[in-house]
Amino acid sequence: MAPLIALIVGTGLARLAGLVGIDALDGWQPALRIGLALMFALTASAHFAGGRRDDLIAMVPPRLPRPDLLVTLTGLLELAGAVALLVPATARWAAAALGLLMLAMFPANVSAARRRLTLAGRPVTPLAGRTALQFVFVAAAAVISFGP
Repeated sequence: MAPLIALIVGTGLARLAGLVGIDALDGWQPALRIGLALMFALTASAHFAGGRRDDLIAMVPPRLPRPDLLVTLTGLLELAGAVALLVPATARWAAAALGLLMLAMFPANVSAARRRLTLAGRPVTPLAGRTALQFVFVAAAAVISFGP
């Protein structure tokens, strides 16, 4: 739920900043880029921090090799994408790449839900809820990538 909150709050605050005179944030598209960047910065941090990192490693489907390396790599890609979202010249490409990354990582969420794993001591989001969240996140990336 924290990534969704980061996306919504980050987008809302950025939009408000645009409304009060910060020209670079004047519009929903730039505000959404800020919200999505904030969301990815938040999710990337879990790839490197103690217990959450261990939980993410456990989420990697067992058939994939080197889950520790995959978690590190995806965390680095999320961080790079978050930064690239903040640069207007690279934002569309970053959003498209992050959308594809989310789709590529979704099987780990399915695997975790089916295996009833935990994340930070709490059960992972059930599959139906996770699928709905995934749709929202990918849609946000698509809006940035293909929007005006």
